[in-house]
Amino acid sequence: MPSALDNVRVVDFSRVLAGPFATMLLADLGASVVKIERGGPGAAGDDTRTWGPPYDDAGEATYYLSVNRNKDSVVLDFADRADLERARALAAGADVVVENFRPGVMDRLGLGYEALSAADPSLVYCSITGFGRRAGADLPGYDLLIQALGGLMSITGPAGGEPQKVGVALVDVLAGLFATVGILAALRHRTATGEGQRVEVDLLSSLLAALVNQGSAFTAGGVVPTRMGNQHPSVAPYEPLPCAEGELVLAVGNDRQFAALCEVLGVPALAADPRYATNTARVEHRETLRATLVERLAARPAPDWAQALTAVRVPAGVVNDVGAAFALAARLGLEPIVPLPRPDGSTVGLTRNPIGLSATPPTYRSAPPPYAAHPEPSRA
Repeated sequence: MPSALDNVRVVDFSRVLAGPFATMLLADLGASVVKIERGGPGAAGDDTRTWGPPYDDAGEATYYLSVNRNKDSVVLDFADRADLERARALAAGADVVVENFRPGVMDRLGLGYEALSAADPSLVYCSITGFGRRAGADLPGYDLLIQALGGLMSITGPAGGEPQKVGVALVDVLAGLFATVGILAALRHRTATGEGQRVEVDLLSSLLAALVNQGSAFTAGGVVPTRMGNQHPSVAPYEPLPCAEGELVLAVGNDRQFAALCEVLGVPALAADPRYATNTARVEHRETLRATLVERLAARPAPDWAQALTAVRVPAGVVNDVGAAFALAARLGLEPIVPLPRPDGSTVGLTRNPIGLSATPPTYRSAPPPYAAHPEPSRA
Protein backbone atom coordinates (compact mmCIF):
# COMPACT_ATOMS: atom_id res chain seq x y z
CA MET A 1 0.00 0.00 0.00
CA PRO A 2 1.45 3.42 -0.93
CA SER A 3 2.17 6.02 1.72
CA ALA A 4 1.20 9.67 1.52
CA LEU A 5 4.80 10.90 1.59
CA ASP A 6 6.53 8.21 -0.46
CA ASN A 7 9.74 9.53 -2.06
CA VAL A 8 9.95 12.52 0.29
CA ARG A 9 13.45 12.65 1.80
CA VAL A 10 13.85 14.38 5.17
CA VAL A 11 17.13 15.22 6.86
CA ASP A 12 16.48 15.90 10.52
CA PHE A 13 19.05 17.98 12.43
CA SER A 14 16.69 18.51 15.36
CA ARG A 15 16.85 16.94 18.78
CA VAL A 16 14.85 16.49 21.99
CA LEU A 17 11.10 16.79 21.25
CA ALA A 18 9.47 19.37 18.95
CA GLY A 19 11.55 18.66 15.84
CA PRO A 20 11.83 14.89 16.31
CA PHE A 21 8.07 14.69 16.91
CA ALA A 22 7.42 16.50 13.62
CA THR A 23 9.83 14.30 11.66
CA MET A 24 8.38 11.14 13.23
CA LEU A 25 4.94 12.16 12.00
CA LEU A 26 6.37 12.69 8.52
CA ALA A 27 8.08 9.29 8.74
CA ASP A 28 4.83 7.63 9.82
CA LEU A 29 3.26 9.06 6.66
CA GLY A 30 5.95 7.47 4.51
CA ALA A 31 8.79 9.96 4.35
CA SER A 32 12.36 8.67 4.47
CA VAL A 33 13.93 10.38 7.50
CA VAL A 34 17.62 10.46 8.36
CA LYS A 35 18.24 11.65 11.90
CA ILE A 36 21.54 13.50 12.32
CA GLU A 37 22.91 12.93 15.82
CA ARG A 38 25.76 14.57 17.63
CA GLY A 39 29.07 12.70 17.58
CA GLY A 40 32.58 13.49 18.75
CA PRO A 41 34.34 13.21 22.12
CA GLY A 42 31.89 12.73 24.96
CA ALA A 43 28.83 12.89 22.69
CA ALA A 44 25.97 10.42 22.97
CA GLY A 45 23.58 11.52 20.25
CA ASP A 46 20.18 13.04 20.91
CA ASP A 47 19.97 14.38 24.46
CA THR A 48 16.84 12.32 25.16
CA ARG A 49 18.80 9.07 24.82
CA THR A 50 20.00 9.76 28.38
CA TRP A 51 16.75 11.21 29.74
CA GLY A 52 15.70 8.47 32.09
CA PRO A 53 14.36 6.69 33.97
CA PRO A 54 12.14 5.17 32.81
CA TYR A 55 13.92 2.82 30.40
CA ASP A 56 12.51 -0.08 28.41
CA ASP A 57 13.63 -3.70 28.68
CA ALA A 58 16.48 -3.04 26.26
CA GLY A 59 17.80 -0.19 28.41
CA GLU A 60 16.72 2.63 26.09
CA ALA A 61 15.17 5.82 27.47
CA THR A 62 11.45 5.79 26.83
CA TYR A 63 11.57 9.56 26.22
CA TYR A 64 13.82 9.02 23.19
CA LEU A 65 11.70 6.11 21.99
CA SER A 66 8.53 8.21 22.01
CA VAL A 67 9.45 10.42 19.02
CA ASN A 68 12.01 8.63 16.87
CA ARG A 69 10.46 5.59 15.18
CA ASN A 70 10.70 4.98 11.41
CA LYS A 71 14.03 6.83 11.15
CA ASP A 72 17.62 6.06 10.25
CA SER A 73 20.39 7.61 12.32
CA VAL A 74 23.68 9.12 11.19
CA VAL A 75 26.19 10.23 13.84
CA LEU A 76 28.30 13.24 12.85
CA ASP A 77 30.76 15.51 14.61
CA PHE A 78 30.38 19.01 13.16
CA ALA A 79 33.83 19.90 14.49
CA ASP A 80 35.23 17.35 12.04
CA ARG A 81 35.55 18.72 8.51
CA ALA A 82 34.75 15.40 6.83
CA ASP A 83 31.64 14.90 8.98
CA LEU A 84 30.48 18.44 8.27
CA GLU A 85 30.85 17.85 4.55
CA ARG A 86 28.85 14.64 4.98
CA ALA A 87 26.10 16.66 6.67
CA ARG A 88 26.08 19.15 3.81
CA ALA A 89 25.90 16.36 1.26
CA LEU A 90 22.96 14.75 3.05
CA ALA A 91 21.15 18.11 3.25
CA ALA A 92 21.83 18.77 -0.43
CA GLY A 93 19.94 15.61 -1.35
CA ALA A 94 16.90 16.31 0.83
CA ASP A 95 13.40 17.47 0.01
CA VAL A 96 12.95 18.70 3.59
CA VAL A 97 15.47 19.85 6.20
CA VAL A 98 14.35 20.28 9.81
CA GLU A 99 16.46 21.96 12.51
CA ASN A 100 15.97 23.47 15.94
CA PHE A 101 19.36 24.99 16.74
CA ARG A 102 19.67 28.50 18.09
CA PRO A 103 19.24 31.02 15.26
CA GLY A 104 22.52 31.48 13.39
CA VAL A 105 24.13 28.14 14.28
CA MET A 106 23.14 26.39 11.06
CA ASP A 107 24.24 29.42 9.03
CA ARG A 108 27.71 29.28 10.56
CA LEU A 109 27.94 25.60 9.63
CA GLY A 110 27.00 26.26 6.02
CA LEU A 111 23.70 24.46 6.61
CA GLY A 112 21.40 27.48 6.85
CA TYR A 113 18.38 28.17 4.68
CA GLU A 114 20.06 30.72 2.43
CA ALA A 115 22.99 28.45 1.58
CA LEU A 116 20.96 25.30 1.00
CA SER A 117 18.09 26.96 -0.87
CA ALA A 118 20.53 28.75 -3.17
CA ALA A 119 21.78 25.34 -4.27
CA ASP A 120 18.27 23.84 -4.38
CA PRO A 121 15.40 26.35 -4.71
CA SER A 122 12.87 23.54 -4.27
CA LEU A 123 14.04 22.76 -0.73
CA VAL A 124 11.55 22.98 2.14
CA TYR A 125 13.52 24.13 5.19
CA CYS A 126 11.86 24.11 8.62
CA SER A 127 13.34 25.99 11.57
CA ILE A 128 11.92 25.53 15.07
CA THR A 129 13.01 28.09 17.66
CA GLY A 130 12.00 29.11 21.15
CA PHE A 131 11.19 32.76 20.50
CA GLY A 132 11.82 33.40 16.80
CA ARG A 133 14.84 34.82 14.96
CA ARG A 134 14.46 38.45 16.01
CA ALA A 135 14.72 39.97 19.48
CA GLY A 136 14.24 36.59 21.15
CA ALA A 137 16.88 34.75 19.14
CA ASP A 138 19.25 34.26 22.09
CA LEU A 139 16.64 33.18 24.63
CA PRO A 140 16.68 29.49 25.65
CA GLY A 141 13.64 27.63 24.32
CA TYR A 142 12.76 25.12 27.04
CA ASP A 143 9.17 23.89 27.27
CA LEU A 144 8.81 24.71 30.98
CA LEU A 145 10.10 28.22 30.39
CA ILE A 146 7.65 28.75 27.52
CA GLN A 147 4.77 27.45 29.65
CA ALA A 148 5.68 30.10 32.22
CA LEU A 149 6.40 33.03 29.91
CA GLY A 150 3.56 32.14 27.53
CA GLY A 151 0.84 32.35 30.18
CA LEU A 152 -0.08 28.67 30.34
CA MET A 153 1.03 28.27 33.96
CA SER A 154 -1.00 31.33 34.94
CA ILE A 155 -4.22 29.52 33.96
CA THR A 156 -3.23 26.04 35.18
CA GLY A 157 -3.67 24.92 38.78
CA PRO A 158 -6.09 25.66 41.61
CA ALA A 159 -7.55 29.11 42.06
CA GLY A 160 -5.30 31.08 44.37
CA GLY A 161 -2.66 28.35 44.27
CA GLU A 162 0.80 28.28 42.76
CA PRO A 163 1.29 28.19 38.98
CA GLN A 164 1.32 24.68 37.52
CA LYS A 165 2.89 23.23 34.41
CA VAL A 166 1.02 20.73 32.28
CA GLY A 167 2.05 17.13 32.96
CA VAL A 168 3.71 16.69 29.55
CA ALA A 169 5.93 18.96 27.43
CA LEU A 170 2.84 20.22 25.67
CA VAL A 171 4.39 23.28 24.02
CA ASP A 172 7.00 21.14 22.27
CA VAL A 173 4.26 18.81 21.03
CA LEU A 174 2.21 21.75 19.76
CA ALA A 175 5.21 23.25 17.99
CA GLY A 176 5.93 19.88 16.40
CA LEU A 177 2.36 19.68 15.13
CA PHE A 178 2.48 23.23 13.74
CA ALA A 179 5.81 22.44 12.09
CA THR A 180 4.33 19.34 10.47
CA VAL A 181 1.38 21.33 9.11
CA GLY A 182 3.74 23.99 7.77
CA ILE A 183 5.97 21.42 6.09
CA LEU A 184 3.03 19.67 4.45
CA ALA A 185 1.67 23.02 3.21
CA ALA A 186 5.09 23.91 1.80
CA LEU A 187 5.34 20.52 0.06
CA ARG A 188 1.90 21.09 -1.48
CA HIS A 189 3.06 24.50 -2.74
CA ARG A 190 6.21 22.94 -4.15
CA THR A 191 4.17 20.33 -6.01
CA ALA A 192 2.15 23.12 -7.62
CA THR A 193 5.00 25.51 -8.39
CA GLY A 194 8.33 23.73 -7.98
CA GLU A 195 9.27 26.37 -5.42
CA GLY A 196 10.52 25.55 -1.92
CA GLN A 197 10.37 27.87 1.05
CA ARG A 198 11.32 28.38 4.67
CA VAL A 199 8.92 27.20 7.36
CA GLU A 200 9.37 28.91 10.73
CA VAL A 201 7.72 27.85 13.97
CA ASP A 202 8.54 29.20 17.42
CA LEU A 203 7.41 27.74 20.70
CA LEU A 204 6.02 30.97 22.17
CA SER A 205 3.78 31.67 19.17
CA SER A 206 2.70 28.02 19.13
CA LEU A 207 1.56 28.27 22.73
CA LEU A 208 -0.22 31.60 22.22
CA ALA A 209 -2.09 30.15 19.23
CA ALA A 210 -3.04 27.09 21.29
CA LEU A 211 -4.55 29.20 24.09
CA VAL A 212 -7.61 29.50 21.78
CA ASN A 213 -10.57 30.73 23.89
CA GLN A 214 -8.29 31.84 26.72
CA GLY A 215 -6.24 33.84 24.22
CA SER A 216 -9.27 35.45 22.59
CA ALA A 217 -10.61 36.33 26.03
CA PHE A 218 -7.69 38.75 26.13
CA THR A 219 -7.30 39.73 22.46
CA ALA A 220 -11.00 40.24 21.78
CA GLY A 221 -12.52 40.70 25.25
CA GLY A 222 -9.79 42.46 27.19
CA VAL A 223 -10.01 39.81 29.92
CA VAL A 224 -6.83 38.39 31.45
CA PRO A 225 -7.71 34.78 32.41
CA THR A 226 -6.66 33.40 35.78
CA ARG A 227 -6.33 29.98 37.39
CA MET A 228 -9.65 28.31 38.08
CA GLY A 229 -8.54 24.83 39.03
CA ASN A 230 -10.53 22.27 37.05
CA GLN A 231 -13.42 24.60 36.30
CA HIS A 232 -14.06 26.05 32.85
CA PRO A 233 -14.24 29.83 32.43
CA SER A 234 -17.23 29.68 30.08
CA VAL A 235 -19.09 26.39 30.71
CA ALA A 236 -20.69 24.82 33.81
CA PRO A 237 -20.75 22.16 35.09
CA TYR A 238 -17.45 21.26 33.43
CA GLU A 239 -15.16 19.78 36.10
CA PRO A 240 -14.47 16.75 38.30
CA LEU A 241 -16.81 16.34 41.27
CA PRO A 242 -16.46 14.03 44.32
CA CYS A 243 -18.76 11.05 44.63
CA ALA A 244 -19.28 8.32 47.23
CA GLU A 245 -16.13 6.78 45.78
CA GLY A 246 -13.81 8.54 43.35
CA GLU A 247 -14.45 11.59 41.24
CA LEU A 248 -16.81 12.05 38.31
CA VAL A 249 -15.84 14.33 35.45
CA LEU A 250 -18.76 16.21 33.92
CA ALA A 251 -18.48 18.09 30.63
CA VAL A 252 -22.00 19.48 30.21
CA GLY A 253 -21.93 21.59 27.07
CA ASN A 254 -25.60 22.41 26.46
CA ASP A 255 -29.00 22.68 28.13
CA ARG A 256 -30.24 19.26 26.95
CA GLN A 257 -27.30 17.57 28.59
CA PHE A 258 -27.88 19.53 31.80
CA ALA A 259 -31.56 18.53 31.88
CA ALA A 260 -30.60 14.88 31.39
CA LEU A 261 -28.05 15.19 34.18
CA CYS A 262 -30.70 16.54 36.52
CA GLU A 263 -33.04 13.65 35.64
CA VAL A 264 -30.38 11.04 36.44
CA LEU A 265 -29.53 12.80 39.71
CA GLY A 266 -33.20 12.83 40.71
CA VAL A 267 -33.60 16.61 40.68
CA PRO A 268 -35.37 17.34 37.37
CA ALA A 269 -36.68 20.69 38.66
CA LEU A 270 -33.12 21.97 38.83
CA ALA A 271 -33.01 22.31 35.04
CA ALA A 272 -35.88 24.81 35.15
CA ASP A 273 -34.42 26.87 37.99
CA PRO A 274 -33.66 30.35 36.58
CA ARG A 275 -30.21 30.18 38.16
CA TYR A 276 -29.34 27.11 36.07
CA ALA A 277 -31.67 27.08 33.06
CA THR A 278 -29.00 28.37 30.66
CA ASN A 279 -25.26 27.93 30.46
CA THR A 280 -24.68 31.62 31.12
CA ALA A 281 -26.78 31.37 34.28
CA ARG A 282 -24.98 28.20 35.36
CA VAL A 283 -21.60 29.89 34.97
CA GLU A 284 -22.81 32.84 37.04
CA HIS A 285 -24.06 30.55 39.81
CA ARG A 286 -21.46 27.82 39.48
CA GLU A 287 -20.69 27.58 43.21
CA THR A 288 -24.24 26.94 44.38
CA LEU A 289 -24.73 24.55 41.47
CA ARG A 290 -21.58 22.67 42.42
CA ALA A 291 -22.72 22.29 46.01
CA THR A 292 -26.06 20.81 44.89
CA LEU A 293 -24.39 18.40 42.47
CA VAL A 294 -21.86 17.23 45.04
CA GLU A 295 -24.67 16.55 47.50
CA ARG A 296 -26.50 14.35 44.97
CA LEU A 297 -23.39 12.60 43.69
CA ALA A 298 -22.46 11.47 47.21
CA ALA A 299 -25.07 8.71 46.92
CA ARG A 300 -23.16 6.50 44.45
CA PRO A 301 -19.60 5.74 43.29
CA ALA A 302 -18.22 7.64 40.32
CA PRO A 303 -18.21 4.63 37.90
CA ASP A 304 -21.92 4.06 38.53
CA TRP A 305 -22.76 7.67 37.78
CA ALA A 306 -20.56 7.62 34.67
CA GLN A 307 -22.39 4.58 33.30
CA ALA A 308 -25.84 6.03 34.00
CA LEU A 309 -25.02 9.42 32.51
CA THR A 310 -23.29 8.04 29.43
CA ALA A 311 -26.43 6.02 28.73
CA VAL A 312 -28.39 9.27 28.32
CA ARG A 313 -25.64 10.99 26.33
CA VAL A 314 -24.30 13.20 29.10
CA PRO A 315 -20.50 13.49 28.75
CA ALA A 316 -19.19 11.94 31.94
CA GLY A 317 -16.33 9.70 33.05
CA VAL A 318 -13.86 8.82 35.75
CA VAL A 319 -10.28 10.05 36.06
CA ASN A 320 -8.05 7.36 34.54
CA ASP A 321 -4.35 6.96 35.04
CA VAL A 322 -2.24 6.49 31.90
CA GLY A 323 -2.49 2.71 32.03
CA ALA A 324 -6.27 2.82 32.32
CA ALA A 325 -6.41 5.34 29.46
CA PHE A 326 -4.58 2.93 27.14
CA ALA A 327 -6.82 0.10 28.32
CA LEU A 328 -9.92 2.18 27.49
CA ALA A 329 -8.61 2.92 24.00
CA ALA A 330 -7.97 -0.79 23.49
CA ARG A 331 -11.51 -1.70 24.60
CA LEU A 332 -12.87 0.84 22.12
CA GLY A 333 -10.97 -0.81 19.29
CA LEU A 334 -8.57 2.08 18.77
CA GLU A 335 -5.47 -0.16 18.94
CA PRO A 336 -3.40 2.45 20.81
CA ILE A 337 -0.12 0.50 20.95
CA VAL A 338 1.88 -0.73 17.97
CA PRO A 339 4.83 -3.16 18.19
CA LEU A 340 7.90 -2.06 16.24
CA PRO A 341 10.75 -4.39 15.28
CA ARG A 342 14.32 -3.81 16.43
CA PRO A 343 17.39 -4.94 14.47
CA ASP A 344 17.99 -7.73 17.01
CA GLY A 345 14.54 -9.21 16.39
CA SER A 346 12.92 -7.88 19.58
CA THR A 347 10.06 -5.40 19.55
CA VAL A 348 9.11 -2.25 21.42
CA GLY A 349 5.55 -1.04 21.92
CA LEU A 350 4.86 2.62 21.10
CA THR A 351 1.78 4.82 20.80
CA ARG A 352 -0.07 4.58 17.51
CA ASN A 353 -0.23 7.60 15.22
CA PRO A 354 -3.79 8.98 15.63
CA ILE A 355 -4.20 9.99 11.97
CA GLY A 356 -6.49 7.69 9.98
CA LEU A 357 -6.13 7.75 6.19
CA SER A 358 -8.21 5.35 4.10
CA ALA A 359 -5.83 5.19 1.12
CA THR A 360 -2.41 6.02 2.59
CA PRO A 361 -2.46 5.17 6.30
CA PRO A 362 0.52 5.67 8.60
CA THR A 363 3.00 2.79 8.63
CA TYR A 364 5.20 1.42 11.37
CA ARG A 365 8.37 0.11 9.80
CA SER A 366 11.03 0.17 12.47
CA ALA A 367 11.80 1.01 16.07
CA PRO A 368 13.80 4.16 16.90
CA PRO A 369 17.37 3.60 15.72
CA PRO A 370 20.10 2.65 18.18
CA TYR A 371 23.03 4.98 18.67
CA ALA A 372 25.99 4.10 16.48
CA ALA A 373 29.15 6.19 16.74
CA HIS A 374 29.96 6.23 13.03
CA PRO A 375 28.82 8.36 10.08
CA GLU A 376 26.78 5.75 8.23
CA PRO A 377 23.04 5.13 8.70
CA SER A 378 22.40 2.80 11.62
CA ARG A 379 20.01 0.76 9.44
CA ALA A 380 21.80 0.83 6.09
